[in-house]
Amino acid sequence: MTQVRVRFAPSPTGFFHIGSARTALFNWLYARHTGGVFVLRIEDTDKERNSDKFLNLIYNSLTWLGMDWDEGPQKGGDFGPYRQSERGEIYQGYVKKLLESGRAYEKDGAVWFKHLGERYDVFDDHRKKEVTKVKTEPTVIEDRIRGRVERLEDEDFVILRSGGSPTFHLVNVVDDIEMQITHVIRGEDHLSNTSKHVELFKAFGAPLPEFAHIPLILKQEGPGKMSKRDEGALVEDYQSRGYLPEAIVNFLSLLGWNPGDDREKMPIEEIIKLFDLPGVNQSNARFDEKKLAHMNMVYLLELPPEIFLAMARTYFESQGAQGTTALATDESYFREVMKLSQPKIKSFEELPDYTCYFFSEDFPIIEKVKTKVLKKGEPKARLGELIAAMPDIDFSTDESIENGIKALAESKEMGFGNYQLIARLALTGTNAGPSITAIIRVLGSERGGARLAKFLQTI
Repeated sequence: MTQVRVRFAPSPTGFFHIGSARTALFNWLYARHTGGVFVLRIEDTDKERNSDKFLNLIYNSLTWLGMDWDEGPQKGGDFGPYRQSERGEIYQGYVKKLLESGRAYEKDGAVWFKHLGERYDVFDDHRKKEVTKVKTEPTVIEDRIRGRVERLEDEDFVILRSGGSPTFHLVNVVDDIEMQITHVIRGEDHLSNTSKHVELFKAFGAPLPEFAHIPLILKQEGPGKMSKRDEGALVEDYQSRGYLPEAIVNFLSLLGWNPGDDREKMPIEEIIKLFDLPGVNQSNARFDEKKLAHMNMVYLLELPPEIFLAMARTYFESQGAQGTTALATDESYFREVMKLSQPKIKSFEELPDYTCYFFSEDFPIIEKVKTKVLKKGEPKARLGELIAAMPDIDFSTDESIENGIKALAESKEMGFGNYQLIARLALTGTNAGPSITAIIRVLGSERGGARLAKFLQTI
């Protein structure tokens, strides 16, 4: 059996898009599943739009996501160079073959691919001009996902522009031939190009690769494919926000592929074992950033505490003054705060805001929460009672603190919640976060009591 060879061929003309990452992932997974080769090929023939910045983003994003390539830039291989800007002579050689065989001709300074068949002229109402058509049979595409697809190619098309630069159609096919690509796995939006590519393969006398056009990723709301301009579309944003690459990969693998059961969280080894083209859906997949955030939260929760702690420190180091303040605290205190935070946050980007009241007395009070809490019962009286009872409360454990507050509540013929809401507001400025008993324990009796007393003076 011929070894599987797949390729991912991005253009360094913009930020690394979540759709590009999914295409790369499906190619990488198929290569790893079959024991094949994953080729990285850079389509950088657009000299005006190419950027080293975007090229490095491709390399860095793929590496961060764990998608190591077997051949390509930075790796080498037997079929290089792997940047199309360095393959001009190869393309010219293939154009020459077509010209010599009569399958191409020059017109208006460009080189056109010539379809075989009887030619006739017809007025095109859309383009408002007369065009030459070719009587030919539809091109058949046997797609591993779409099934049998037929498309009619009845007009010649440019393969070499008047300025001498090759078109996408030519370089794509030539590189696939030269690099011995066996499977072309790409987005459904490229299906319209495939009939042209099939005809080029035939004209060169080259075997056809197997085609597999994967479903598109739709934007979160409304119709249309997700673009680089849509919120949540850029991979590097997730990296800077403190998402885990394992969560991103797991999430992307399920955008258009079904493992055969209802599982969502799977280790990469299991995904590789199960991934195959028959499991790829035909229907488009809708991007859901909330689902991705939840997936990341699950992965964060399962991190060993020491690893979470180290990653949290790294993230705080990138956060300027707020991060410096947090890291300046006692090691054991910082560790305890991170222990409380790990089960609650969806990404490391939430840490500074989620923990701000642990590290500074200058934390925001959410006014909507304040207004709501102060309308219930007699919060000022409850806060005064809690402050008065604090010397008698054992602060050693969450349980002892809870028992102390419950004893106070019972003595006043009230419940724990009558004290919890106002205490949380005074200590944190919000109505969410770790348990109130854990917050009180970590802050300590002296610091917590002072904060309660200070807040009492404001209401």
